[in-house]
Amino acid sequence: MRNSRLWAAVSAAVLLVAGAALTGCGVVKIPGDETVSNRADDPFDIEGAASATGPNGPRAGVPDADLPVQGSDGGAVDQLVVNALADLQEFWTTEYPNSFPGSFTPPSRFVSWDATAPRRQAVEFCRETTFELVNAAYCSLDESIGWDRGVLLPELEQKFGAISVVMVMAHEYGHVLQTQARLNGILTPTVVAEQQADCFEGVFLRHVAEGNSRHFTVNTTDGLNSVLGATIAVRDRVAGASADEHGTAFERVTAVQIGYQDGTEACARITRAELEERRGTLPTSYRIGLDDNQLNVNRQTLDQVAATLVTTYPLRRDPTFDYSGVTRGCPNVTTTQPVSYCPSDNTVGIDVQSLARLARGGDEDELLSSMVAGDYSGFVLFVSRYMLAVQQDRQLSLTGADTAGLRAACLAGAYSTKLSVGVNEISLSSDDLDEAVSGLLADGLAAADVNGEVVPSGFVRLEAFRTGVLDGDSACFGTYR
Repeated sequence: MRNSRLWAAVSAAVLLVAGAALTGCGVVKIPGDETVSNRADDPFDIEGAASATGPNGPRAGVPDADLPVQGSDGGAVDQLVVNALADLQEFWTTEYPNSFPGSFTPPSRFVSWDATAPRRQAVEFCRETTFELVNAAYCSLDESIGWDRGVLLPELEQKFGAISVVMVMAHEYGHVLQTQARLNGILTPTVVAEQQADCFEGVFLRHVAEGNSRHFTVNTTDGLNSVLGATIAVRDRVAGASADEHGTAFERVTAVQIGYQDGTEACARITRAELEERRGTLPTSYRIGLDDNQLNVNRQTLDQVAATLVTTYPLRRDPTFDYSGVTRGCPNVTTTQPVSYCPSDNTVGIDVQSLARLARGGDEDELLSSMVAGDYSGFVLFVSRYMLAVQQDRQLSLTGADTAGLRAACLAGAYSTKLSVGVNEISLSSDDLDEAVSGLLADGLAAADVNGEVVPSGFVRLEAFRTGVLDGDSACFGTYR
């Protein structure tokens, strides 16, 4: 959040793309010697899907696929990728003709390398050396797919599970589809192509979640959450600042969800105009170069946020803000940390130091991190507890993760948009949305009911926040009942 101004966009790319013909998750130099709810319309409730607590990753007892890979060491990482590519080939060979003219020709050239290997052992990919190339990418010059088995994919698997590696390959396969379907021209912005590929990833993710993938399975809670975590880990930190723009965390998870929910044809409808229209509805300015000073989470700034809440969402009786700590002894309520709401005395209790520590969380120096540190990860939690007071004012139940909790997240999203309209003492930057998305995926506290209960699906929590951001208060009350 910022004092008295909108700031521009989201995060400098964690990973940069290696060249105009190469489309992928990104390139990094290695430092070193040279280097669901009970809602009937829940869009993520899949009939016949793997259970919410089922396994994620490779299926046991399924024979490995066999595809030729240049430079492969024959190890476990390359086999994981080959199995993913085989399942993608099987799926898109069938799915492609349902949405695009003609038939699908799968790519046949695959390249594996180790970014930690000496220069003399580096192979060539997309007419460039793979020395110190930490990347997974699609090359349009020869319609090949390549990946780093030494750093990037092992890091993804360690942090987000094997299914995240599968989804990276699904993203790169999305670029193959774009080429064959001729969706884009030479003037198409990179971010549009990346959003389409994220969306195609979501289509395949639905296929896996429905239990139809030969080699892989994913559950609808922590499995899907891990995919979104990996998606957030490769995001832009400054929207529009690079020609190799991939999209903000908010935009990337939105694109994945569009594919998951609406299918292949929805991905083909992602264009420059569609993205600009979608950005136009967000509570942010995409101008570059404005001041980007974060607000510290402290008593003074929380008072400022509280003042905007009381003005934006006036109640018959404003709640009391108690900065001495979370509420204690609230009857019939389990206290939540580090912010709580007590309905009996209409008090929002705040442990200011703990909330400030939460806002400072995350390690921006990590190669891949789904945590987006910043002030709004703390402020949005504070806002969500006020939204419980809003619900009480409307005589709505404050218990139920899939009702009161999701309403709180949704209303926090609606507030985020309202805060960007007109002139306010404080206002949002686009990285604030990413901070909120990160927190909702990580622990979901901003989507908790009065007792701290949250729905286990990060997909559903993020959808609630996004509904509020894009559609406002009425959608929150109409959707989460």
